[in-house]
This record gives sequence, C-alpha cells and structure tokens, in this order.
Amino acid sequence: MIHAPRIASLRVLTPLVASLLAAACGSSETGTTATGTTGTTASSTTGAGGSGGAGTTSTTGSGGDATTSTTTTGSGGAMVIGGDRPVTIHVSPMYDPSKPAPLLVLLHGYGGTGMIQEDLYFHLRTVTDQRGYIYAVADGTTDASGKQFWNGTDACCNFGNPKVDDSAYLASVIQQIKAAYTIDPKRVYFAGHSNGGFMSYRMACDHADQIAAIVSLAGATFDDDSKCNPSEPVAVAQIHGDADETIAYTGGGFGGFTYPSAQKTVELWAAHDGCDLTTTQGPAKDLESSIAGAETVVSVYNSNCKPGGHVELWTVPGGKHIPKLSNDFKTQVIDFLDAHPKP
Repeated sequence: MIHAPRIASLRVLTPLVASLLAAACGSSETGTTATGTTGTTASSTTGAGGSGGAGTTSTTGSGGDATTSTTTTGSGGAMVIGGDRPVTIHVSPMYDPSKPAPLLVLLHGYGGTGMIQEDLYFHLRTVTDQRGYIYAVADGTTDASGKQFWNGTDACCNFGNPKVDDSAYLASVIQQIKAAYTIDPKRVYFAGHSNGGFMSYRMACDHADQIAAIVSLAGATFDDDSKCNPSEPVAVAQIHGDADETIAYTGGGFGGFTYPSAQKTVELWAAHDGCDLTTTQGPAKDLESSIAGAETVVSVYNSNCKPGGHVELWTVPGGKHIPKLSNDFKTQVIDFLDAHPKP
C-alpha cells in the first residue's frame, strides 16, 4: 500500500520516463537506436535463485550483438549467473581475464530501466568498451504503481515501503561479477541518475570499502548525515542542473523525508573524505547540448583529503532534471572514474 503522504511524490516522478525518452530523441548522440549502440542489447533473462540473488546477462564486442550463454568462453565471453533479478553485463572487447578490469554499475532513475538509462540516454558503453571495463546495467524492483525503483535514501524512492534491501542486493551483484570476471578491487564504480544517483550515494555510505568512486546526475545523499557512515573515502562527482524541477538543486523532500541541496551533498561528502571545505575551480565542461559552449561550472574539493578522497560539484546553469546530454558527457564521466581508483 502506498501511503497518502507519498502519493504526491510518486506523481512528481512518474512522468520521468516520458521525459527521458523525449530527451533521448533530441540528444546529440548519433548512430544509436532503442535496441542498443550498433547491435541488439541483451534482454534480461531469469536464472535460478532466490529473490535476493543477482541474475546476470552478458554482452560482448564493441557495440556488437548481445549474446546470452551459460558458459564462460574466455576473453569477452558471456555468462548467466543465477537469480531472479538479472543484470545486463557489457564486456569490453579489450577484456583480458589475466588482467584485472574496472567495474562500473549503472543505476536508472525512478520508473526507468537499465536499458532506457544506458541505450537511450547515458551511452556510456561507447567509452567503457574502449577502456576495458566490465559494465553492469542493473534494474530495480517494481512498486505497487508498476514503477521500477531503488531503495536509496529515506527520501528516494521507496514510496510504497516494500521490504527490499537494494544495498545488500547490489553488494551481492558486485561479488557475483567478481566471481565471473577478473575485477580490479581498487576500480569498482557506480553511476546513477535521479533515484539511481540517490542509490549510488547509498552504496558509497554502506560499502565504501568496495567502491572507489561514484557519479550522480541529479541525485543526493542522506540529509541526515548520521545515516551515512562510510568506512573509508569514496571519490564523488555530483552533476546537477540549478533549474532542476524534480530534484531541486537547493534541496527538498518527498512525503515528509528531505534530501539535501547539491552544495550540502558535496560538502557532507567532502567532510567524509577528510577534505577542507574550500574549493578550487576546475575547467568548465560542456555537458548540456542545448546550452552553447562549456556551460558547466566545476567546484573541486581536493585540499587535505584522505587518500582516495576527492569531491566535485558540476553545476549546469539552467540545467533541468533530464538535461540534453552532450557527446562529451560520457567521456567526462568515465574520465572522472578513471582518475579516482582506490589508493
């Protein structure tokens, strides 16, 4: 049952999928269709296992056709790991089982899917293929309104309050991928949009020993910092439009639960990382294709941080909740992650 105080929250977030599809259609990304980059994206197939398990579907080749298999075929091979929540795995054609590879897990927004988030919007696979990543595209569970969600923070987005522990689930995803592929433990990363950004922060709070860095687009951490107790530093990049109409740049809330502003989010994480709360300005970035030039302002917290600590706020002036991402967005995201492995 969805409690009355949270119905308004659901109504605010429900139109996001349509908006995301519209943004994707108007994106500056070229050569991309709804079925993937240049081939067919793997569908989520269900393996054997309990509700807490992680099913895994793999794809191979640089933009090539998706392949599903129950056996490992070596470099670039495909495997299905049992469970009833399959995760799509894109294996870089550069993957060599004898060499540890970085792992990136992508988390969609409320009401979205992993396929929509990657194939129609983020397009990170183009870069992860080039840089030897194992790239996992996960899906949340479905709430009473039929929308997929992540139980990220208290503010977003478990509106119906079903008992689901996505933090433990995603930690198990990491471990099962590590069992199937040769993963560098110092280069495990998360990226997410909106609800997926909230969930990325949750993973950094709960599993800092496993996660080197996160990138959040229009997400936020816990407003009550006592609920976030990372065991060690995690590098953070928060990307946020200051005209976001859904997850306000200045902070807000859903159903009686609040989330912090983009500024407070990065300051809380700078403190967790042991950084001074003074900033330097980084080079401007071109992340929003509908705004001319390098519009995004970069504030960097990197003074006196603990090893592995580093925080950046990328503010998009006039940017909405679903910005029209530039072709440079995917490279900037992976560049940040590559620059911040664990020490």
